[in-house]
Amino acid sequence: MNAQDPEVVELWLLEAATVPVGPAELDGLDEEEHRRAGRFVRDADRAVYLAAHVALRHVLGRRLGLAPAELAFGREPCPGCGEPHGRPRLAGAPAGAPHFSLSHGGGRVLIGLAGAPVGVDVEPLPAADSVEVLATTLHPAERAELADVRPADRPGAFARLWTRKEAYLKGLGIGLGRPPAADYLGTADPVRRPAGWAVSDVPAGPRHAAAVALAGGGTAVGHRLRHSLG
Repeated sequence: MNAQDPEVVELWLLEAATVPVGPAELDGLDEEEHRRAGRFVRDADRAVYLAAHVALRHVLGRRLGLAPAELAFGREPCPGCGEPHGRPRLAGAPAGAPHFSLSHGGGRVLIGLAGAPVGVDVEPLPAADSVEVLATTLHPAERAELADVRPADRPGAFARLWTRKEAYLKGLGIGLGRPPAADYLGTADPVRRPAGWAVSDVPAGPRHAAAVALAGGGTAVGHRLRHSLG
């Protein structure tokens, strides 16, 4: 098992279609993962979910020297209500096991491993009309910044802002149980971002946005980005 540098996040940004998902990989998923997969109405969404969880087990298993099917997951208490639906965790993991976060969207999978609480998010760029609706949920200063962006560039600007916000909220373990307007994750004044967390954009190509948030550190996250499981 490799030691995790506490100031660097290891990231995997994958095309879901490239993740091998065969009968053996599916057999390695637990009952809860299969139950959640069964909730998806669209086959394509179910396939991305399964690829994401297969990839996560592969990455964590390789780090810990365990077979993917040997991994067991749980949840930390939610910081908002105390119920067990906070950050995901490894159940019965050895000392020094990494913190981790998983996201999937628009056919992409993003995995983050770190030595401190971490959150990641990847999203496809939204349609322009969706931006107008979703922007109303943002922090007032974020809405003002977005209004100053050229209309043609707003989907990308919004997606980068939203992924920073979701990565931070996932790192907290509360997700969208905390109002999106409560925290500033804009670019004009980074010192106004939440104290105790470093948040950075992750390069994700022209049709997606991605971000990572790491507890501790300064204003940016050091990361190593990989694009395959090899």
